[in-house]
Amino acid sequence: MRLRRGVIQFGLAAILSSLSFPAEAQQPAKVAKIAYLGIRSAADQSAGFESFRRESRALGYIERKNPVIEQGSAEGKLDRLPAAVDDLVRLRVDVIVTASTPAALAAKNATRTIPIVFTSVADPVAAGLVDSFARPGENITGFSEISVALAGKRLELLKETIPRLSRVALLWNPSNPGSAQQWKESQLAGRELGLQLHSMEVSSNDTFNSAFNEAIKAHSVALAVTQDSLFNSNPRLVTDLAAKHGLPAI
Repeated sequence: MRLRRGVIQFGLAAILSSLSFPAEAQQPAKVAKIAYLGIRSAADQSAGFESFRRESRALGYIERKNPVIEQGSAEGKLDRLPAAVDDLVRLRVDVIVTASTPAALAAKNATRTIPIVFTSVADPVAAGLVDSFARPGENITGFSEISVALAGKRLELLKETIPRLSRVALLWNPSNPGSAQQWKESQLAGRELGLQLHSMEVSSNDTFNSAFNEAIKAHSVALAVTQDSLFNSNPRLVTDLAAKHGLPAI
């Protein structure tokens, strides 16, 4: 948590520093507009957005004053991301902050001039967001996480916890390149561990129940969840369904 907070503070400070403008004696300073593009609805704020607001205040910035923070939301549906980011572009924001691979891709497709900063992407190079870690290129940069590298470790921990484990349902989102990479990595690890994986594909809120039912029909006895913005937005739903079906989960 301390590391996460430090990363958020550092990133926000860098963003705001880049938006500083020289003040003229007789002219008011320009108030920067920072856009936060998320998956959840405005009424159901994500932990990432709340952290963003909290760390902004900690740095001395007051919402709607210095700077203005605009929120774009896909209302829980990934297919609404393009429209959400288009709205932010029309507001002429100075920078767009995103917290997932799908949101970052939508932002990159919408603008080649507004700076974009992503905070939680599995592999930005493989996803096509940046040219390389050393030289991101164009108008986008951010932070990469190690979710792909940890995909196999999750299965190892499940196997250690349940030594006779043989069938595992793996929840992943085919519309998210980062989640898809974790699914591929999990298959490699699964073979090494002697596990049979059930592909549990979910790309919208209304398919969670049917996916869990199919996993049970496939005789899955445990659940591994990939890092994905849709799943992060529905933690209670995922854990409740796992508990309902008696699936130990990681």
